[in-house]
Amino acid sequence: MLGSGYLTAILFLPAAGAALIAFVLSNRARVIKWTAALFTFVPLALSVILFALFDRSPGAAGLIQFEEKALWIAPINANYHLGVDGLSLPLVVLTAFLGFLAVLISWKIDLRVREYFAWLLLLETSILGVFLSLDLLLFFIMWEIEVIPMYFLINIWGAGRKEYSAIKYAVYTLFGSAFMLAGILSLYFTTGSLSMIDIGQRGLGLVQSIMPASAIFFLLLIGFAVKLPVFPFHTWLPDAHTDAPTAVSVMLAGALIKMGGYGMIRLCVTMFPPVAQQYAVILVILAVIGVLYGAAVTMRQTDFKRLIAYSSISHMGYVLLGIFALGKVSLVGAALQMFSHGLVTGLLFAMVGLVMHNAHERDLRKLGGLARQVPVITVVFSIAGLASLGLPSTSGFAAEFLVFVGSFSSSLVSGIQVYTILGVLGVVLTAGYILWMLQRVFYGPPLEQYDGTADADVLERVYMFAFVAVIMLVGIYPAILTDVIKLGISPIMGLLGG
Repeated sequence: MLGSGYLTAILFLPAAGAALIAFVLSNRARVIKWTAALFTFVPLALSVILFALFDRSPGAAGLIQFEEKALWIAPINANYHLGVDGLSLPLVVLTAFLGFLAVLISWKIDLRVREYFAWLLLLETSILGVFLSLDLLLFFIMWEIEVIPMYFLINIWGAGRKEYSAIKYAVYTLFGSAFMLAGILSLYFTTGSLSMIDIGQRGLGLVQSIMPASAIFFLLLIGFAVKLPVFPFHTWLPDAHTDAPTAVSVMLAGALIKMGGYGMIRLCVTMFPPVAQQYAVILVILAVIGVLYGAAVTMRQTDFKRLIAYSSISHMGYVLLGIFALGKVSLVGAALQMFSHGLVTGLLFAMVGLVMHNAHERDLRKLGGLARQVPVITVVFSIAGLASLGLPSTSGFAAEFLVFVGSFSSSLVSGIQVYTILGVLGVVLTAGYILWMLQRVFYGPPLEQYDGTADADVLERVYMFAFVAVIMLVGIYPAILTDVIKLGISPIMGLLGG
C-alpha cells in the first residue's frame, strides 16, 4: 500500500512547527503555545487516521504499509524510505499522542518559551523518525538528532543537578550510538544495502561478512541497550528523569526509551535470528536482573520523581524479557508493554509534576494527606499507579500478562520458565512500592502546610483524562493493538522458526 505523503507529514510537521516558532513567530508566549499545539495535534490526528486505515487482514502480515520512497544519496544507495508495519505503527501513534499532550503539560512554562517549544517539537520529530525509517542511514540520523533537544531541555529547563544529568545523558547516548554506527556500517559493507527490509528478508548468510554476525549483533545491541536501558547501562536514566522538566520526562519515559526495544526487535532479532537465539539466555538473565534490581532500588527512593524513574528500569526489563524469550506471544507482549508503559509512566510523570508544582515539595518523607486537598489528582494518580502494577482492566495488565504467558511457554530458550517466574516477582515488588507511595503522599492525616493546595485545573484535567481513557481502552480491549502488532511479529517468527 503506497502512501500519499501522510508519513512525511506526520514526521516533519512538528519540525516545521519548531522552525516556525524559532525563526518566524513573534515572541508572544500565547501564540507560540497555540502553534505548538496545532503542529502536534495534526500529526496525532493523521496517525490515528492511518491506524484506522491500516490493513489488518491476515494477508497483510509483514507488509509495509503507507510506504514512501525516494532516492536520497545515490552513490551509497541511501533512500528516503518511510513506512509502517504492525510493530512500528502503534509506537508512531503513541509518540504523536505524547507529543501533543507534552505541549499541554508545558502550558505553564514561562522561561524562554520560544526555545523550549522549538526543542520540544524537534524532539518529537526525531523520535517519530526512528519508528518511521526503513533506511539505516535515515534511522541513524534520526536516532542522533534526538540527543540535541534532549540535552538543552534538561540543561536549561530542568531542576536539581540539571547540567550533570544533561551531560551524562548525552555521553551515554553517544557512547551507545558509536557502537551502533559501527554495526550499521558493518551491515552496509556486508550486504551493500541500507534497506532494513532487504537485509531482514535476505539475512546475512548469503554474503561473506567482514566480521562475525554475532559481533555486528552486539554492536547494534549495545546502542539499543543503553537507550532501553538494560542493566548495567541504566544509570543515566534516573538522573535524566529526576532533573528533566515534567513534559520532557513524559516524552523520555513514554516514547524515547521505546526506541531501544523497537531497535532490538527490528534490527537485532529480525536480521540475526540465529544469533538472537544463541545469546537469548544471557539477555533474559539481564532482563530479570533489571526487573528485580529496578524494583528493589525503587523501594529505597525518597524523591518522588526518582521513584517513578527507577520503576521504568524495572518495567523495561519486562520488554527485554518478552523480546528475548523469542516466542510469538512474548514478542507481542513486549511490543504492547512498550505502548502501555509509555502511557502509564507518561501519566505518572505528569501527575508527579502536578503534585510538585502545586504542593512545592518532592520529598516523599515530607508529603502526606493530600487526598482532601487534591481529590482529582489523587484519583487519577491512583489509577496510574494501579495500571503500573498491572491491575486487570488496565493496559499494564494486558501487556504483562502476555509477556509472562508468552515467555513461560517459549520453546526457543532453555530454562525460560525459571527466569519468567523470577520476573513475576517484580510485579509483587511493584505493588509494594506503588501502594506505599500512594499511601505516603495522599492518605494518612492531612498536613496543615498543604492546606489550600490547588487541584488540577481544566487543561490539566483534559490531558489527565486523555491518558486514563487510552489506558482503560487498551486494558479492556487489548485486541485493538494486538491485532496490529501480530502482523508485524509473525514474519519475525518465521525467521526464528516459530
